[in-house]
Amino acid sequence: MDQNIGKLLDNRYELLELIGVGGMAKVYKARCHRLNRLVAVKILRDDLSQDSDFRRRFYDESQAVAMLSHPNIVAVYDVSRSDDLEYIVMELIDGISLKQYMQKKGNKLNWREALHFITQIVKGLGHAHSRGIIHRDIKPHNIMVLRDGSVKVADFGIARLTSAGHSTLTQETLGSVHYISPEQARGSHIDARSDLYSAGVVLYEMLTGRLPFEGDSPVSVAIQHINSIPLSPRELNEEIPEALERITMKAMASNMDKRYDSAASMLTDLEEFRKNPSINFEYTAEDLKPAVEEPVAGAEKTQKVAVGTLARGERARHESGPRRTDRQSTGRNRSEADDDKAEIWPILAAIAAILLFTGGVFFFLFNSVIRPMFQTTPDYAIPNLVGRVYSEVTEDRELLGEFTVFLTENMTSEEPEGTILRQTPSADSTTKDPKAQISVIVSSGPEIIVMPKVDGMEYHKALVLLQNMGLFVPVPSYAAHEEVPTNHVISYTPLEGAVMRPGDRVDLVVSTGPTEKLEVVPLFIGQTKEWAQNKIDLQNLKLGNVFEVWSEDIEVGIVVDQSIAAYTEVPQGTQINLQVSKGPDPNAKPVPKSRNLTVNLPENVGQIQVVVKQNGAVVAQQDADTAMEASVVFTLTGTGTGHYDIYFNDQFHTTQSVDFDS
Repeated sequence: MDQNIGKLLDNRYELLELIGVGGMAKVYKARCHRLNRLVAVKILRDDLSQDSDFRRRFYDESQAVAMLSHPNIVAVYDVSRSDDLEYIVMELIDGISLKQYMQKKGNKLNWREALHFITQIVKGLGHAHSRGIIHRDIKPHNIMVLRDGSVKVADFGIARLTSAGHSTLTQETLGSVHYISPEQARGSHIDARSDLYSAGVVLYEMLTGRLPFEGDSPVSVAIQHINSIPLSPRELNEEIPEALERITMKAMASNMDKRYDSAASMLTDLEEFRKNPSINFEYTAEDLKPAVEEPVAGAEKTQKVAVGTLARGERARHESGPRRTDRQSTGRNRSEADDDKAEIWPILAAIAAILLFTGGVFFFLFNSVIRPMFQTTPDYAIPNLVGRVYSEVTEDRELLGEFTVFLTENMTSEEPEGTILRQTPSADSTTKDPKAQISVIVSSGPEIIVMPKVDGMEYHKALVLLQNMGLFVPVPSYAAHEEVPTNHVISYTPLEGAVMRPGDRVDLVVSTGPTEKLEVVPLFIGQTKEWAQNKIDLQNLKLGNVFEVWSEDIEVGIVVDQSIAAYTEVPQGTQINLQVSKGPDPNAKPVPKSRNLTVNLPENVGQIQVVVKQNGAVVAQQDADTAMEASVVFTLTGTGTGHYDIYFNDQFHTTQSVDFDS
């Protein structure tokens, strides 16, 4: 069980369960006792808490995200430190990641749904960018979809202020390489446009159900982001509108200058497309071409230069320029034949060195690669050890043969002590090594918990103690007690000394303090203010505020409402507020009412349009078939008496009146 479960940070946040583990922190579901709401608490991992650099990065993340407040960004409520734990308190999201949502939908979304999601993502990014913050890790895994269909951008785990400088292709970003921008892959300076590129990749994946670039390694995928252009979305899904495809590809333009210059610009196009899906955006394929790198000095025009820096020797050669081939005078004359003879020995030595190196490489390849290819090694089946007793297995040479068994971990379980729970390699595999080692995890038996004595303890201390032991404590029952102080444990089940297992339930009864003397609240509504005052005094209650309110139907001085419902039991001295009528409001406007207006139709004239006008303005209209209907009914709203002109097919027919006060 996680050691932090049950802790109460700053006497406010109670950690309930572990819900996620990231590269720098663990995330817990927690309860804020001050506001009585569930939150998410992100705590710096124990093994990193001693590293000052990680602590600094964790603090920077907290401060950066705390600056943001937007409906499409996960909210941060608090940043603090407690018991040497550095943590941030965030909104607890009731939903799933966009990646999980796409997987549930078969990876590809309807283009209208993709438009709905990407619009919210770009809005959230626009807010962050306006405050100088770049996310740097936009991907479906970091976007949460709530039950109501709204979207929140989460995990600004590597977000930094724009002024913080440059980014490099670190181990962290390799994990998100399918969504990385070309400038991030190159280790170049990045800005808000890098987030828009990643958002474009997310949109591409939602529309097509696949990623724009795939590869055998993270580096190969990163190189494709730099040098390649993906298939257009409509080649993969013809149902995608052309304008939405162009928005996607513009966001993913390899050249930053051809990309959207801001989230606001991209959002403008998304909104224009939403209003008119057939709109035409004048973006061309030229916008998608990778930015042209400057040619390396001295290189041929057709030479390709690898991404990143040149090898040290090559760089030195390019920087120094071509070597001089003319010899400087040494003070004595030589013939050209002497020059040729002097230069042939270094050439011969170089050829010999190359031949020697080639022979060594061939010898190595022959012995380490080619020969083993033609040698047949038998396969040895891994025996099944799961469910057997560890001490017996280690002595069973008939079962193991030359295999050896290595105990890696003891784990509590319902299996008897000494039972092998797991093994690596698995029993359904084979190996070429007849003396291979099999690693096993062995049961230490069920965990036993002895119920401690908690009566008389303060409730939260008892709760933390029991939860840290792995017991389940539901919401307690409360009861009055003349001796046990308020919020202390009166009794519990099971009793002290009971033998229990992790997850077993413990019920607590908590004191509310001594029994209070109660009074029954009378029914004041319909009585006079004076009567209510006398009744309150007689029953040891307290009259609080008396509010006068307009009431059209109740006479002056009569109680129309009370703050505590009648017949409720309350402690003596409880304050009760009353509302008393002060009669009808002289300035009140009449309340509009609805009445029906029936219009009789002429006979057998076919289809007609019936229009109702008041003071020349159309208030209702309806098409009718006189062969099928004798009249039509309109529901109108108004006050007093209204006069309405009736038209058949734009020809005035008659005027009818409606009395709304009847």
